[in-house]
Amino acid sequence: MEKAKVKVFFTGLKPDTPTWPYINYDYRKRAREIMELLRQNLSEVEFSETIAPSAEEAVREVKSDKDMDGYLIFLLSLWSNMSTEVVKLGRPTLLVDDLYGGSGEFLRAYSFVTKENLPVVGIASSNFQDVVDGVRLFSVMKQMRQSRILVVRDSKLDKEMLASVKETFGTEVIRITSEELNRYYQEADDKEAERWKEKWIAESLRVIEPTEEEIFKSARMHLALKKAMEEKGADAVTVDCLGLYYSDKLFAYPCLSFFQLNNEGSTGVCEADVDSTVTQLMLKYLTGRPGYVSDPVIDIGSGQIIYAHCVATNRVYGPEGLPNPYLIRSHSEDRKGASVQSLMPLGQTVTSVKVSVREKMLAIHQGKTVANVEEDKACRTKLAAEADVEKILENYNFDKFSWHRVTVYGDFRKQVLNLARLWGLKTIEEDRT
Repeated sequence: MEKAKVKVFFTGLKPDTPTWPYINYDYRKRAREIMELLRQNLSEVEFSETIAPSAEEAVREVKSDKDMDGYLIFLLSLWSNMSTEVVKLGRPTLLVDDLYGGSGEFLRAYSFVTKENLPVVGIASSNFQDVVDGVRLFSVMKQMRQSRILVVRDSKLDKEMLASVKETFGTEVIRITSEELNRYYQEADDKEAERWKEKWIAESLRVIEPTEEEIFKSARMHLALKKAMEEKGADAVTVDCLGLYYSDKLFAYPCLSFFQLNNEGSTGVCEADVDSTVTQLMLKYLTGRPGYVSDPVIDIGSGQIIYAHCVATNRVYGPEGLPNPYLIRSHSEDRKGASVQSLMPLGQTVTSVKVSVREKMLAIHQGKTVANVEEDKACRTKLAAEADVEKILENYNFDKFSWHRVTVYGDFRKQVLNLARLWGLKTIEEDRT
């Protein structure tokens, strides 16, 4: 991935001007200090800076930029008016108050931002990490623009949906058919597939329903998907698994392959769900952790939301994090094939997200994990979290977001909402609205 390119503007006034922070404040020295901190903490970003430009000069620079990924405006003093003129251009921007320096101008400019619903995130914090976290969002956006999603399905992809993904996120979506995937399956190396089969069995708590032959077929499917992703240059894959398997167009379910891809830091998603794939890819770049796509079940009686699916990771903290136990099970609905039941960590905050590409919207809620539910009905993995389920129920917009949600371990509400603002997405906080 290429580095994100970010331009930094610093406000500053001529000498002998009485204003905040104080007359003859050395804002150039302060700008150098900030740039040193930015470069120390964000080696993945390529910075350029302009100190104390006029509003006209700054606007001219932004308009002439061809390859800038984002802008950072540091308000070091009052009153330049530069910040308001730059944010009017509607480019992804972080607006930062250097406390006790540009506070009044920050509040004026950010009030304008919220009124006009511009793609600008405001940061007013004594903790410089908040600035670092904000700038990293430009890297997430850059990675999304350089990514490609592979969809395996026999019907053609909707052109309007493809255009919306490209326009909003810059991500390319391509398709192959089940026939093409099955060619990769037939070409898979049996010895390598045998190694994957043995690895999955050895690392599981136990195998319950599937035969070794069924797990071997899943291993060949994993090799097929890996090869397809490699040859198509894809960073994520999603398969119309239910439709194709039920119609005998797939030799095996891809569940164990998605399990492995997500554990390795790649992205595998069920049911040819492009919205969930975009969401999970975004969360991976943001957090370094795999998402868990699920069909949520709301239980008002217990105050829990249960995230249920037959595909799940067992490395919720990322490829280098500690694994959690898992069992190898059949796929739940038809009791065929092979999938996983992941017994995920409890007592942890989780953030659940879903992007609607068509609607240019994002839904989010949070909970605290409390149980791995043992219930024969529905999907194999069932992670229960305590949450404000009555509010989530009232705000669950099935028409716009469908059933799936993508859950990631950790508290990432602020970062996700800031990303949504930079992309111009309308947001729904399902547990707060």
